[in-house]
Amino acid sequence: MSHKAGFVSIIGKPNAGKSTLMNALVGEKMSIITPKAQTTRHRIIGIVNDEEHQIVFSDTPGIIKPNYSLQESMMNFVQGSLIDADIILLVTDINEKYDENDVIEKLKKTSSPVAVLINKIDKSNEAEVMAKVEFWKETINPEVIFAVSALLNHNITGVMDYIKEKLPVHAPYYEKDELTDKSMRFFVSEMIREKIFKLYDKEIPYSTEVVVTSYKEEPKITRIAAEIIVERDSQKNIIIGTGGSMIKKVGTYARQDIEAFIDKKVFLEVFVKVIPDWRSKKNYLKRFGYDD
Repeated sequence: MSHKAGFVSIIGKPNAGKSTLMNALVGEKMSIITPKAQTTRHRIIGIVNDEEHQIVFSDTPGIIKPNYSLQESMMNFVQGSLIDADIILLVTDINEKYDENDVIEKLKKTSSPVAVLINKIDKSNEAEVMAKVEFWKETINPEVIFAVSALLNHNITGVMDYIKEKLPVHAPYYEKDELTDKSMRFFVSEMIREKIFKLYDKEIPYSTEVVVTSYKEEPKITRIAAEIIVERDSQKNIIIGTGGSMIKKVGTYARQDIEAFIDKKVFLEVFVKVIPDWRSKKNYLKRFGYDD
């Protein structure tokens, strides 16, 4: 049988459950997940391999109208993933109030097959699911509609079977033992950023970036240094906390996750640095990997 391979883009509004779906499909924790919207900033690639298939998934930032340069770069990642896609998975929250015109506009410009995944059906009932199915049939008439719960792994197998059926015949794009195109430094920075989203409120998580400045593997321990970038001194003080209490929590929780991820003891140092208005400065966005 011929080998099949292709690119599958996961798109949707913020907080629809795209990252949870990506992790369920890939079977590894690739994308950070928090209850806050707009957690994913980059286009994160996760690769699923078996003997006859290679599926290259892209988890993309939630589609929004950008307000500053960082968000413009995030929307460019979405656009890039649509151009590459052999299959598009549109993830929609069952409780979304049908305000998805910006998502629909993007889909009108693509010729790739679209599957709609109505997510979080564990928080709903059959009548609401059927109403949502009818809405999407009338709105974009996708090739197929799945009712899923990414969190509970409900109907994920059905989605995978559909993808394998639709993939084009093609040689693998990546080595068959690869899981992602991202570096270990990237995942370390994302794990630290995830803790910031979980431990801080309001604008703090959205104003921060994490840069791994040093990653040294020794026989018995991996030594990592990272900087949390903020925009103002007041944010730096909040990140550090009274007597360093908050940054200590970030470091401890992140270290535990990193150790589980790399299966090795980790020594993690975390520092805080102020770069005023970094989210609007192209040179810093480029340095942090948001612009080519």
